Amino acid sequence: MPTRASRAGAPIMTLLSLSNRPAGAYPEPGYCTRITVTACCRIRTLSIREDLLVVVRQGRKTLISATNSLQAGRGKGLLMSRSTQWDVINDPAGAPRYEALVLAFADDLVRELEPTLPAQAIDPPPASHLLMDEELEEAVQRAAAFLHSRSMSVALRRHRLMEVLLLLSERGHRFKSIQCQGWEERIRRLITQHPQADWTVVTLARHFGTSASTLRRRLEGSGATLAALVREVRLETALTLLQSTRHSIGEIAARCGWESHSRFSAAFQERWGFAPSVMRQQLTQIG
Repeated sequence: MPTRASRAGAPIMTLLSLSNRPAGAYPEPGYCTRITVTACCRIRTLSIREDLLVVVRQGRKTLISATNSLQAGRGKGLLMSRSTQWDVINDPAGAPRYEALVLAFADDLVRELEPTLPAQAIDPPPASHLLMDEELEEAVQRAAAFLHSRSMSVALRRHRLMEVLLLLSERGHRFKSIQCQGWEERIRRLITQHPQADWTVVTLARHFGTSASTLRRRLEGSGATLAALVREVRLETALTLLQSTRHSIGEIAARCGWESHSRFSAAFQERWGFAPSVMRQQLTQIG
């Protein structure tokens, strides 16, 4: 979950499991992340890339937007829709640490469920509270276990996440799939597969089967620049690798397209509000 963090004590966010890219007959259905923070941390402009179910295990999570504010304590849940942006406060609130389990649902999984929903179903809100009952809690735990185990097939992982989505829909909660993926999102997803590559408009245009001039116009129409997209994807990928692997900071920098360790560290700190060495040190202390 990419974030911009301000420190009230350094944030510690550990990744339980991040699914690999699609392999075999089914695309990857989603992933599971466990977030742990030992000090209150305000995360600014968190961009949601997938539909999320967040279950708070300890402490308290607060979501803040320009028009709304939601809060969930221990044992409660929050649903967060993709393509939304929030300020997030993860607070131990008297507990030893804040902990939350996050399930992310791929768009094709959400789309697969939509034909079974009532025709009059209204569009979901950007975020909403969720009461966790025993049946839903057990389904979330099964899904998390299957996503964590790389020996399980993609088909089985899809099945477990779909079970959670079905239970949510029976309780009146749903997500909405993307009907038409914009060029910015299509480009972002392609760059994510190889963040270290030397991406140019020409190479992207060749992949999408269009001309460079046409792709430039489409990027301009979305208000984005290729340089900004590449930089953001690389920094988001670096944050994930820093949380989910024991690769050295230098190796992570190289995997994300930086030849200079110092330039990577400066860019990382500018974007996220803390140096990569701080998070690596804190993760070592926690586990």
